[in-house]
Amino acid sequence: MPRLHLFDLDGTLLHGSAAPVEISRQLGLEDEIGELERDFVARRIDSREYAVRVHALWAGLTRDHVTAAFEGAPWLAGIRDTWAEIRGRGDYCAVVSLSPSFFVERLLGWGAHAAHGSRFPAVPFTEPVDPAGILDAAAKVRVADQLCGSFGVTRADCVAYGDSLSDAELFGAVPVSVAVNADHHVAHLATHAYAGRDLREAYAMVRSMPDAR
Repeated sequence: MPRLHLFDLDGTLLHGSAAPVEISRQLGLEDEIGELERDFVARRIDSREYAVRVHALWAGLTRDHVTAAFEGAPWLAGIRDTWAEIRGRGDYCAVVSLSPSFFVERLLGWGAHAAHGSRFPAVPFTEPVDPAGILDAAAKVRVADQLCGSFGVTRADCVAYGDSLSDAELFGAVPVSVAVNADHHVAHLATHAYAGRDLREAYAMVRSMPDAR
């Protein structure tokens, strides 16, 4: 049975950063996004309120800003290589993130079979954000279940990679998980832990497991 590898984005594929932070940096809004991030991490606002506020913050956002943020972000090394190996073994790889879909979906070009983020309107914004399309921790599990159905696997065939509280529910729903540069919210929940800047090394922990093909 193939495996489905589920990757978080912020703090996981991105080392020490998040897509909204990188986007805001292009707009000169580091202080403003820093305040929003602190409110979210402290759970003073939820993911829907965060999305509404960040949408307002990005009133001047263009596709060029998004491209610059994506290309200049602090990605882990070896993402394309890891996903190419996963594909070569007949397994699947997907990204499931709370960050905006217009950023997350760019990872399809790097070899992900699927990429799911919070649904934002197209850039530049001419419409409000719909809170109903914003993902939260529980939604990550729902998306994972949908992907299992699409790829013909079950939760028992999944491996989750994440770093923070938004990954905790998914870690609890699948048998194998890798805490990547993780904080205290999920470090103790994972079956494996990795600290470093190369996804190939994190994947190797699972790749070499006795039941890995």
